[in-house]
Amino acid sequence: MLTKGLKKVVFDKKSFIVMVVAAAFLLFGQAAAMAGSASAMAKYVFVFIGDGMGIAQRNAAELYLANARGADRPEKVRLVMNTFPAQGVNTTYDLTSVIPDSASTATAIACGFKTKSGVIGMDPAQKISYPNISEWAKKKGWKIGILSSVSLDHATPAAFYAHVPHRSQMYDISVALANSGYDYFAGGQMLRPGDPKNPGKPNALDIARKNGYGIYIGRSGFERIKRGAGKVIAMNDKVDKDAAMYYTIDQFDKRDHVSLAEYTQKGIELLYNPKGFFMMVEGGKIDWACHANDAAASIHDTIAFDDAINEALKFYVKHPRETLIVVTGDHETGGMTIGFAGTRYSSFVDKIQYQKASYIEFGKRLEEYKKNHTVADAKLEDLLPLIRDTFGLYLLSPEEEARLEKIVIAGKAKDASEEEKKAGKQAEKSLKYSMALTKLELKCLRDAFMQSMLGKKERAKDDYTYLLYGGYEPLSVKLTTILNNKAGIGWTSYSHTGVPVQTSAIGVGSALFNGYYDQTDIHAKVVKIAGLKK
Repeated sequence: MLTKGLKKVVFDKKSFIVMVVAAAFLLFGQAAAMAGSASAMAKYVFVFIGDGMGIAQRNAAELYLANARGADRPEKVRLVMNTFPAQGVNTTYDLTSVIPDSASTATAIACGFKTKSGVIGMDPAQKISYPNISEWAKKKGWKIGILSSVSLDHATPAAFYAHVPHRSQMYDISVALANSGYDYFAGGQMLRPGDPKNPGKPNALDIARKNGYGIYIGRSGFERIKRGAGKVIAMNDKVDKDAAMYYTIDQFDKRDHVSLAEYTQKGIELLYNPKGFFMMVEGGKIDWACHANDAAASIHDTIAFDDAINEALKFYVKHPRETLIVVTGDHETGGMTIGFAGTRYSSFVDKIQYQKASYIEFGKRLEEYKKNHTVADAKLEDLLPLIRDTFGLYLLSPEEEARLEKIVIAGKAKDASEEEKKAGKQAEKSLKYSMALTKLELKCLRDAFMQSMLGKKERAKDDYTYLLYGGYEPLSVKLTTILNNKAGIGWTSYSHTGVPVQTSAIGVGSALFNGYYDQTDIHAKVVKIAGLKK
């Protein structure tokens, strides 16, 4: 449930944009354009892909925003993507499994063909290269932008400019980027611009420079990019070990990081021209957060992704007769649900607000502790202040716990008064649903803590341990699990799932995205609406 007492709905800039869009429908006769009539053709096309973003991820972010903005009802606040007039659902199966990976699903969206997991832009036998949307758009004279919050040579962005037998060929992918001739790349860095097996091969960034790309690093570089700059590769200077942008929740000083929304706005500035442009924007770390079952990190990155969509919507308001915006997910990750057995019919998504950093950042602090302690002298109690600061979880004093348990028992007595029953229920709720750790939760944390202290090589490798921690830092993932469960959020997997995902659209021909269809149909619909004939 949303926190009681919150009755004022705060209307921010996003809400204003949504109202303007509604007016635009009336002013410009958008119904005809949405129907995809022959006279209506999109020449400014945005495809937003939330990696791992299923319906639950969108819903969790929306519920979080509703609480954060002071809404008394969850339906009073909407993500921008959820306000779009066309809303569909599509399957994501590839030729390997009903549970696909990002390479095959991105290929389905970009190229319109199913392929095997791991394959990018090619047939399952890895012999035929499939042309993709951005290549067709480039041939039409459009400008092209590819953006991602993860590394620019990762599977999803790669499907829009590369054709390789396997996503692991990241050096080959980076070289394809450098040779693509596309106009704008932005987001994370490249994970493998050099070939580790053949150090004599040229660095992909050097190839890009020779091909006329200007390379702009960090905030200072970003602010130097002006319209007319030519071909641009813009990358954050602060990236994680996988060359991806930091989780939004870990961007403690926003001035040190260029956001996906800022990169999108800059892309619009650079790509806008009379002929047209195509832009693909990936919110890649939604997926990574869900692999680790970190709801807070997923929610904050989904909101950041929605902020980027809002930049496209501002452009659409100015060019409603020529613009198409499509938002989808490549697959769902984690089996996220709004509902957990431990909270029964209750949801407390507002508890997510207490998490101040991702599992990655907490893991870094845990590593510092491990450097100075052994299994023999390590104590979970040493980390309780850090756990409270990071996740809001705390331990009741024995005295307070005993006092609350006494009230619970008194409230359940046969001769208990109404006041005692009410007090008993409140005390039981404090013990079970507050941010205080229960006895069972504390035991789970102690077990996870000892596994973390053992180190990766010494940890148990059995199936039960995998079910508990999924190969992640045990204490970190158990803390996110406990907080998620207290918030009424559940998970079924540390991997992808095969459930369909939601696709939203607004603009020229967007009505085609209503209904239930396959992922490859997204490609076909965009090609039709934009007139990108094969």
